[in-house]
Amino acid sequence: MAKKENLEQGTKAESLKEFEVKPRAEKISDKHLEQLQKLVNSVNTMQFNIGKIEAQKHTVLHNLSMSQDRIGLFQDTLQKEYGTYDVNIEDGTINWPKPEGDEK
Repeated sequence: MAKKENLEQGTKAESLKEFEVKPRAEKISDKHLEQLQKLVNSVNTMQFNIGKIEAQKHTVLHNLSMSQDRIGLFQDTLQKEYGTYDVNIEDGTINWPKPEGDEK
């Protein structure tokens, strides 16, 4: 309890301190305006860049989907031509299932 009372008393003492109040300003200083403009421009630039990256991401995802569709169509072609589309992509050999009882 004593700690809580000390904290409360410290807060009260701090709030009673006198602060120098500046007269009401109509504008911020040129230095502060320049600093604020730089910060806002930086945020705007980053948001713009995020938008560009998201648009690029959308395009790449669309292209990926189209490529996957083309693979599916080509698998259908392989299935009709060879009876399977299970092919070794390195050398083109067909990966036929092993006959039952064949341990090799």
